[in-house]
Amino acid sequence: MGPAARGYVPILHAATQDRPDEIDTVLAAEAVAAALMARGYATDIVALGPDLAAIDALPASRPHAVFNLVDAVRGDGRLAPIVPARLDALGLVYTGAGTGAWLDTLSKIGTKLRLAHAGLPTPLWSSDGRNLDPDATVIVKPVWEHGSLGMDESCVMRGAEAAQAIVARDVRLKTDHFAEVFVEGREFNVSLLEIENGVAVLPIAEILFEGFEANAVRIVGYDAKWTPDSAAFVNTPRLFGMERSESGLATALADLSRSCWSLFGVAGYARIDFRVTPDGLPFILEVNMNPCLTPDAGFAAAAREAGIAYDDLIETIAEAPQASFRASA
Repeated sequence: MGPAARGYVPILHAATQDRPDEIDTVLAAEAVAAALMARGYATDIVALGPDLAAIDALPASRPHAVFNLVDAVRGDGRLAPIVPARLDALGLVYTGAGTGAWLDTLSKIGTKLRLAHAGLPTPLWSSDGRNLDPDATVIVKPVWEHGSLGMDESCVMRGAEAAQAIVARDVRLKTDHFAEVFVEGREFNVSLLEIENGVAVLPIAEILFEGFEANAVRIVGYDAKWTPDSAAFVNTPRLFGMERSESGLATALADLSRSCWSLFGVAGYARIDFRVTPDGLPFILEVNMNPCLTPDAGFAAAAREAGIAYDDLIETIAEAPQASFRASA
């Protein structure tokens, strides 16, 4: 760590080199470090072990803020909230969502319960695959993972098959699963960024499904997110510009995204994922606290579309905790 006029911003991650989504977190840490140094901050990348012991050394360095990129600890998404909880206990300010928001969105079932209770649209679901229309099309998802682990076209099935599929996937992937009604239609990502006067909705990205067979399942699965040389990745590009071509739908998605931000007490930055039916009805799929921050990821792409360069984006995220701290002091 060298001296820097703007202070010290250590970058935390707890990723492994075992899976593409985990490796992506390491690449994000390297990109964030380069951006921070370009903006005059001192920084280090702190790779946390399962005991998180490296966090305890941070107060001695008096960080300006801690850049928290932890969305799983050694591949286990259930452990992500222990990092902000530890930072809270040490009195350190940090980027992104606080412990409460992490706990409230950690389980996709818990997230959906909160959304439904607040009257926000989310697909019907079942924790064990039962009590769904047996003839409905459903999708089986992991409860705790936010990187689409194990997700491909085989996840989409008839409701009658869901209970058995959940048990099989629990065993094979060693994590819990649930089923929700599959929303046929279009997919959108809405990126949210905390700014001085509140939260900004960045340009909305539609995920296109190009070159798919007529009856093919249209989802953004694991390969579509993390395997650049796969057909799933190549055939699901993002498209901006709906604010001009479909202003009514864009406004509805933006309003629902702001409602999610408020409901869960999000801070810093987040991404809300939607499916929209052919008649234009939006459904909230996920509320993501730590969307990927590599320069080629969707969040950075939305920022660029808004005229925000990558280094400026990282600086904005790094300064948000201090701004919030000063506002509450």
